[in-house]
Amino acid sequence: MRIILYTGKGGVGKTSVAAATAVKAAKDGKRVLIMSTDQAHSLSDSFGVKLGNEPVAIIDNLWGLEIDAIVEGERAWGNMKNYMKQLLTAKAEGGIETEELLVFPGLEELFSLFKIIDIYEQNRYDLLIVDCAPTGETMSLLKFPEMFGNMITTMLPIKRKANKVAGPMVEKVMKIPMPEDNVFDDIERLNQKLCQLQTIMTDPKILSIRIVTTPERIVIKEAKRNFTYLHLYNYNIDAVIVNKVYPRQALDGYFSKWISLQEEGLNEIRASFSGVPIFTLMLLNKELKSQDVLLKAAEAIFGATDPTQVLFADKIFEVKKENDDYYYILNVPFTEKSEMDMGQKGNELMIQIKNQKRCFVLPEVLKSKRVESAQYREDKLYVKFV
Repeated sequence: MRIILYTGKGGVGKTSVAAATAVKAAKDGKRVLIMSTDQAHSLSDSFGVKLGNEPVAIIDNLWGLEIDAIVEGERAWGNMKNYMKQLLTAKAEGGIETEELLVFPGLEELFSLFKIIDIYEQNRYDLLIVDCAPTGETMSLLKFPEMFGNMITTMLPIKRKANKVAGPMVEKVMKIPMPEDNVFDDIERLNQKLCQLQTIMTDPKILSIRIVTTPERIVIKEAKRNFTYLHLYNYNIDAVIVNKVYPRQALDGYFSKWISLQEEGLNEIRASFSGVPIFTLMLLNKELKSQDVLLKAAEAIFGATDPTQVLFADKIFEVKKENDDYYYILNVPFTEKSEMDMGQKGNELMIQIKNQKRCFVLPEVLKSKRVESAQYREDKLYVKFV
């Protein structure tokens, strides 16, 4: 089963492009499920069909759902959440503030991504299309599987046996409740799902991310940042879709200056994302909200290209040996040396770009070596190990 995620700045038309792709794939005979992880759901509006937390038939071969993050969150960590609530209220009265403390930013949205695992394992569809939240929220979502998985592994080392031996004494002395077995079950299940999710989402043969943008400079800048950060987390971007391109005849008179501005934006996109397939959609003279209009839009975007295929795959990390030196090479375009920071701790390499940070577990060949220097050239970071 193929999985395609659509992301981009708010207002660029991600939902419409995702819906158009879904309609075209369904019309081509593929069994398609489209779902939204954006809490401001608008898929129902695009199709004119009320969608819920379970798949609803839209047209032949096409089903849709809008994730209820609260429901999925309860399924994922209900017992663990109840235990944390017990801890917070062990020596104080619980209230609405306690409930609010347990709503960690981005966590409910992360649990909504667990639906991808269930759908993938059921294998009822040929294609899953995910309409993601705006860029910032999506980045939080996509880096959570690795970060939260590491937190579970390192921050919760307590084992069932140790809990059973020392738990009653701790509970008696400290006056705080100790976790039941079902809490450990939740932690283990959560960690397993995070590993599964990470495996699926970083496999370019299974999952592709497509960035939707418009020709405006400010939106293009965010698309570039998005591209860089996604590469940092090893996600494959196989296409860029430029939406809301105005026809020349629509820009006569008062809007004539937009002709040159728009052309500059399109030229920047072509130059910046060279190698990655770029598709454009002219602004239509009607709303993108019926299957006929959505199909017409998809045909205008993709033409003879099959949107369900992997349209591009880039090598994001590689290790090369030159003489006796090894280089760890990371493909991170659209950034500057001054925006980067780096450090090594044991067998891990930490790389930070602006406010995005990731720790890489080094391959076996580099684990006994140390970083000597790093250079950023031609959109790639070369880290030299000796």
